[in-house]
Amino acid sequence: MRKRRPTTDEYVPYQEAYISQVEGDDFLSTLKMSLPRTTSFLKDLPADKWEHTYEPGKWTIKEIMLHLIDTERIMAYRALRIARNDRTPLAGFEQDDYVPYSNASERTPDSIMMEYFTLRKSTIDLFKNFSDEVYDRLGTASDKPISVLALGYIIAGHELHHLEVIRDKYLEI
Repeated sequence: MRKRRPTTDEYVPYQEAYISQVEGDDFLSTLKMSLPRTTSFLKDLPADKWEHTYEPGKWTIKEIMLHLIDTERIMAYRALRIARNDRTPLAGFEQDDYVPYSNASERTPDSIMMEYFTLRKSTIDLFKNFSDEVYDRLGTASDKPISVLALGYIIAGHELHHLEVIRDKYLEI
């Protein structure tokens, strides 16, 4: 993989918040390093924190983790479609509509961690086998242009963003 950051014509401005979370020019290394780090972080969470919200109306840590899983699946699916040169515009999704149907309160932390682990391994395998040409390929999602490369950065940065929120808002330090 040619190491570079996506240019601003490969994504829309609001996605910069996630892309900027990734240091350097190798999002795949970030995905690989985050797997053991995030898994360890989650294992160390006190059991009572998984159902905790820092204020009414905010998601629980279980809901945040399932949101991360859902979003990673959607972004990886978009990357696959664009990588395979599928020119069909891809629909957007409303994250807040997904949470009530995630069954988060019925899930155990272990089941969420296992799903996260399995998905991340799959995401890494998907992206590590793309060629430079594929990383440069543009598609359309949510009526906006997006590259395969930008989608990889968004997946990595989205997780970093939410883990920072968990540390800052959910855990007493």
